[in-house]
Amino acid sequence: MAVIEIKNVAKRFGDYQALHDINLTIDDQEFMVLLGASGCGKSTLLRIICGLETASEGEVWIGGKRVDHLPPKDRGISMVFQNYAVFPHLTVFENIGFGLRMQKLPNDQVKRRVERTAGLMHIDQLLKRYSGELSGGQRQRVAVARALAMEPDVILMDEPLSNLDALLRMEMRAELKGVLAESNTTAIYVTHDQVEAMSMADRISVMHEGKIVQAASPIEVYRDPAAEFVAGFIGNPPMNFLPATPAGAAGQWSVAGQTLHGPNAGKDLKFAIRPEDLTLADQGFQARAKVVEPLGAHLLVTCEVEGHQFRAILDSETQVRMGDTLTLAPQDGRGRWFDPATTLAVS
Repeated sequence: MAVIEIKNVAKRFGDYQALHDINLTIDDQEFMVLLGASGCGKSTLLRIICGLETASEGEVWIGGKRVDHLPPKDRGISMVFQNYAVFPHLTVFENIGFGLRMQKLPNDQVKRRVERTAGLMHIDQLLKRYSGELSGGQRQRVAVARALAMEPDVILMDEPLSNLDALLRMEMRAELKGVLAESNTTAIYVTHDQVEAMSMADRISVMHEGKIVQAASPIEVYRDPAAEFVAGFIGNPPMNFLPATPAGAAGQWSVAGQTLHGPNAGKDLKFAIRPEDLTLADQGFQARAKVVEPLGAHLLVTCEVEGHQFRAILDSETQVRMGDTLTLAPQDGRGRWFDPATTLAVS
C-alpha cells in the first residue's frame, strides 16, 4: 500500500512563503496531478515529497510511514524530470538498469526488470542503442522505463512531456497512463498543461499561490469549480463571468439584462458559464461579435456583453461575422455562481 499523506506542509524561502498549510491524501495506485501556473508551488511540493527539499513545517507519510526525515533513496520513490537525464555513454539497456546496478541486484534480475519495463514502454527493440541515436520521445520513454524498473511504491513526474511536440505528447499521455495502471504504482504528476491533467488524472489538485484550491476528479473540477480561479483556469477557453445582482424575488438574479434563477443570497454575485454551454436563442444575452475563429468542428466567437469579454463555442456551420449581434442563452443547469468577496463558489 502506497498511500501518500501530506499533513500541514508549509515551505518558506526567507520572507517568501511558497506553500501554505498543504493537506492532501493520495490513495494507493491513484494518479494524482498537481496542476497550476508557474510559481504556484507544485514543483516545490513534489520536491518535498521526494526529499529534495525540506518542509518548513508539516509531515509527509508514505505507506503509513513518516518519511520527511529520510533521505530520498530510502523513501521508495522514483522520479522522472522534464530533462530526460539519459546518460549518453550508456546503452538504453544500461540506462534503464542504472538504478538496479546501484542497488547491486543480480544480473538476471536486472535483465528481467529492464526487459519488462522496456516492453511496457515499447522500446525493447532499442536496448542496444545509445542515447545519441534516439529521438526525444524515445529518450523520454527510456527515462520513464528507468523509473519503473525500480518497481517503486511511488513515481513522481515533473512536467516530463513538456519538451515533446504536440502529437508526441498526445501519444505519450495515453501510453503513460496505461503503463502506470499496469504497474500498480501510485503516481504524482506535475504540469501546467490542463489537457494533460484532464486526460490523465484520477484526481486533479489545482494549486494557486501556494495553496490547493480544489482537489477532485477531472469532470468535477471542470463542471463544478470550487473557486473563481479554478473556473478561470480550467477550460480552453475558460468560463465567462458576468456580474449578477438580486432581481427582487429570492433566487432571481439580473445578469446582463436577463433574469436567471440562482442561489438564495443577499448580495451581489458573479455568474459564470462555459462557452460551449451557450446556444443561439430568441432571448438571452446580447453579444456583439468581435473575433470569429473557425476551429474545424466549431466556431469560437469572442464577443462583448455589456463591456465584458464573452466567448461562445458554436456549430461550425453557424453564419457569424465580426460586428454581428448574437443572442446567447445559457443552457439550463450549466451556470455557476461565485461570491466576489471570497471568490468561492455559491451553491
